[in-house]
Amino acid sequence: MLFAKGSRVVLRHSAEQGVVTDILDKDLLMVRLDGQDIEIPVFTEDLERPQDQHTSSVKARYIQTPPAPPALQPDLPAAESQYAILKSVGIQLAFDPRQDGKAFSLFLLNDTDFELVFHLSQEKTGRPARTCHGKLPAVHALPVGEMSIDELNDLPVLLLRCARITTAGLGPELNKELKIKPKIFFSKLTTAPILNRPVHLFRLIERKELQQAPTPPPPATEDLKTYTLRKARPASRHTSPRASYKHEVQELANFSHEIDLHAENLQGYHSRMTNGEIIRLQLGYFERFIEKAIQVGAERVFVIHGVGKGKLRDAIASRLLQMDEVKTFHNNFHPRYGFGATEVVFR
Repeated sequence: MLFAKGSRVVLRHSAEQGVVTDILDKDLLMVRLDGQDIEIPVFTEDLERPQDQHTSSVKARYIQTPPAPPALQPDLPAAESQYAILKSVGIQLAFDPRQDGKAFSLFLLNDTDFELVFHLSQEKTGRPARTCHGKLPAVHALPVGEMSIDELNDLPVLLLRCARITTAGLGPELNKELKIKPKIFFSKLTTAPILNRPVHLFRLIERKELQQAPTPPPPATEDLKTYTLRKARPASRHTSPRASYKHEVQELANFSHEIDLHAENLQGYHSRMTNGEIIRLQLGYFERFIEKAIQVGAERVFVIHGVGKGKLRDAIASRLLQMDEVKTFHNNFHPRYGFGATEVVFR
């Protein structure tokens, strides 16, 4: 069964309802539950549409077709356009004027052969921030929202955080702040790569920045526990807003800087659980562990998720991108766990 962003769904085993907010993989979706400020990854096999629960006595007029997924405009050229043979630039943001002349469709453009994870935030004075996050494929134009012409008068600021996906894990986190000034914004139109039509185009991340190698692992002679304890700093030395918490030195000293999320090690696991129930259990332990790490003032921690197909690793990365307290995270090689653990560094 296929689901699109915005589709209403029902969790097959708990009867909870929600809305699909992101597509993490071909069979793994991010779902925001009704009445709860939480998004969880759920396998498609554990989901069904609300109308699937109706009996045959329900009249057809009450069954609504889920909204179609947002699509790029039909006149987009194939990837082998003339731009494809030129030197790529990197990550760019395109403001594509709509036909009504009242707003712009926003596209995040990646003209490189690198795949990325990203978090984009639109901040405007006096209005709540709007965010978009997920994966940005190579040589791709991804719709990331819209902005009206009137909003340009509010001097909007867009913040991009992204990291390249490599065989060694996530590369260094890259950040870019873009302040929109109407006078400069309307000065010219540029033909955008991939979209191949005139837009207001802004460079965000250069290709050479994406080519940086992931942070090298610690020396092979040092085990994980020794490394994390050496890197942890005393709570009294915190200069971030987290320093306002009154941590006890003993509490930080007794805190374990790693958590093993293998299902068989978690209380509440049993062999009859579905894949969706297992990953939900694992993410529950993960989030409680991160909350505790922030509370006690830990500088960095390790989340052990194993290698496998990478679905739990990707779900954890998606969660970490949404946390303001997280400075960066890496899935680099470690002599004890290989690529089976993600290192999380707090601000």
